[in-house]
Amino acid sequence: MANDGRKLRITQVRSVISRNEKQRRTLAALGIHRIRHSVVHNDTAQIRGMVNTVAHLVEVEPADG
Repeated sequence: MANDGRKLRITQVRSVISRNEKQRRTLAALGIHRIRHSVVHNDTAQIRGMVNTVAHLVEVEPADG
């Protein structure tokens, strides 16, 4: 997936309590710290893979501008 300026807004919607360490570290690597915290990242294969790891904990939408 080529990065042509697309960005993703990733928002945590569920808690990391009782989740395994890999999922906790993935959220930390994305820069997400708490529920309802959002970050914007470029739409790359690496970020998509990280989002897929924690898809049940986050909500993803295209970022405007």
